[in-house]
Amino acid sequence: MTAEYKVHGDVAVITLNNPPVNGLGHATRLGITEGLAKAQADAAVKAVVVTGAGKAFSGGADIKEFGSPKALAEPNLLSVILALEATTKPVVAAIHTVCMGGGLELALGCHYRVAAPGTNVALPEVKLGLIPGAGGTQRLPRVLGVETALNMIVSGEPVKSELLASLPGQKLFDKMAASAETVLEEAIGFAKDVAGKGGDLPLVRNLPCKHPQGDAYFRFAKNMVGGMSKNFPAPLKCVDAVQAATKMKFDDGMAEERRVFTALMFTPESAALRHLFMAERAASKIPDVPEDTPKREIKTVGVIGAGTMGGGISMNFLNAGIPVKMLEMKQEALDRGVATIKKNYEAQVKKGKLKQDKLDQRMSLLSTTLSYDDLKDCDLIIEAVFEEMGVKEQVFKKLDEVAKPGAILASNTSTLDVNKIASFTKRPQDVVGMHFFSPANVMKLLEVVRGEKTGKDVLATVMALGKKIKKTAVVSGVCDGFIGNRMIEQYSRQAGFLLDEGATPQQVDKAVEKFGFAMGPFRMGDLAGNDIGWAIRKRRATERADMKYSRTADKLCELGRFGQKTGAGWYDYAAGKRDAIPSKLVEDMIVEHRKELGITPRKISDEEIVQRLVFALVNEGAHILEDGTASKAGDIDMVYLTGYGFPIWRGGPMHYASQVGLYNVAATMRRFALNPRDDAAFWQPAPLLARLAAEGKSFS
Repeated sequence: MTAEYKVHGDVAVITLNNPPVNGLGHATRLGITEGLAKAQADAAVKAVVVTGAGKAFSGGADIKEFGSPKALAEPNLLSVILALEATTKPVVAAIHTVCMGGGLELALGCHYRVAAPGTNVALPEVKLGLIPGAGGTQRLPRVLGVETALNMIVSGEPVKSELLASLPGQKLFDKMAASAETVLEEAIGFAKDVAGKGGDLPLVRNLPCKHPQGDAYFRFAKNMVGGMSKNFPAPLKCVDAVQAATKMKFDDGMAEERRVFTALMFTPESAALRHLFMAERAASKIPDVPEDTPKREIKTVGVIGAGTMGGGISMNFLNAGIPVKMLEMKQEALDRGVATIKKNYEAQVKKGKLKQDKLDQRMSLLSTTLSYDDLKDCDLIIEAVFEEMGVKEQVFKKLDEVAKPGAILASNTSTLDVNKIASFTKRPQDVVGMHFFSPANVMKLLEVVRGEKTGKDVLATVMALGKKIKKTAVVSGVCDGFIGNRMIEQYSRQAGFLLDEGATPQQVDKAVEKFGFAMGPFRMGDLAGNDIGWAIRKRRATERADMKYSRTADKLCELGRFGQKTGAGWYDYAAGKRDAIPSKLVEDMIVEHRKELGITPRKISDEEIVQRLVFALVNEGAHILEDGTASKAGDIDMVYLTGYGFPIWRGGPMHYASQVGLYNVAATMRRFALNPRDDAAFWQPAPLLARLAAEGKSFS
């Protein structure tokens, strides 16, 4: 049963029981309406209490039903709320822990609300590119006031119940309970009291909804929200819907809310955000690793390397309250690393994002050492040393000697063979890749690289740990570059070919940034260091002689222009600044290179630039799915949304390709294959992509 019905004396209690957050799936909705009908028909029942089992009142829609016919089947949520309002016996919501989305709309349909302190209250639909669709935009302003309600609806962020209860004139909560443990008992008592008083039952829909400044306030709100919500239509539509609550009769406002909600459902932005929501949750699920796989206990972490990566990695664990022991070969390197970590935390304190006592607490969890022997008690050891196999070999052979049995040994490698790294130990089942992205204390992505012999319990442990340190963890198989860097190499190759054919670095960057990337390929190269790609291309020359590249990037590096760290790369940089200034020297170098190749430059459209770069990601992504490096297209999208600055409102490269239509994508690729200056072999659509396109299917 997903909605249980029990009678306590003369009060019926309907308990939502659909773990983990009592999602309002069809069976739950049916259970509520059936419970209300029972209570209505039972003369001995004087009042009804609606509550949620476990650790939530209700988190809203049931994500298991997203996109299925069940999500719309009657009774839908609007019908359930109408049934609540029509009940002639008082209905009291006993709210605790989580009350969000449809869960809050359900509570607003009850006659009264009793809330526990500490409850997270929100209407987060805007994060899915939608507005609340079951009366949230019409009822919340009536109980909290227009401004407070609009702020909650536009941001989608949770607010604690006690803060809302303290607002002057609020009508959201009729009573605050002492605790989540007593809220049901107190709600039953409250229900008995109001049942004994008789009289008309209060309905939120009957409350007035006005703003003293009226149109002027909403003009101001639209200017503010419009400026902050570029590329996302839903926030402005939230303002429109709340304004409708102040101008229309309740039923007309409800009809307008529904019209806007339905229109937003069909926008590409909402489709992308809903895909992101589902893909993020699916990323933690590994097909052959059951959810109940036992996990190893991680109480202490060792980090080898106190440089930029090692320090950033350490901060993730310190933030989560996990002690870290940091190892370096020289005391000066350790001192520099600790000073950088402290400086990063102090910057957060200055900005008001961290309190001084938290800084002190986190720094107290950090210890340092110059000896591998001091890592013998660590449950997890992550190396963040130089990206060279010989160096990794020395580290892992040493770890194999000193680490305790059952310790997880992780490499932060971004491209190297994790199977080979595991072979340096006698415990390959304990070895895994944990590829953090720089800056590691900021970037959300964590590529978890699964070796041939990596234990399932190791994978389960690292994925759970990723969640604890607030990372989006995505599993990748072993290949050169894993998911993200393997794909970005094809993207970067296309950027080079575009320069050969007639584009400039700034034209390519501007086109891609207009599409929505946080940074174009040449600005990204300057930030990361152009020498990194140079080293990969040198390695490729011996390993993959068939891989074609433009020589412009090599010529740039031969000039010592490695990017921001040298003050010059594809762009020039003023001392102490990060502004990318177009470089005459680079432009002349590219022109000269074209002459050497006998290329007459042509005009290249922004559309071609975007298609070549993005579809290069898509085609390599299709190969990655085909060879099993990634288990699902959503994982690839999560890598690009959280690690590479792909525009969120486009949903990731694989989702975007599906939206464009795989038939159209494949046709465009075949056209690119005819370009004599490009790599014709690469532009043959990957077999998976070609098959899905022919069958009229998408990656999802």
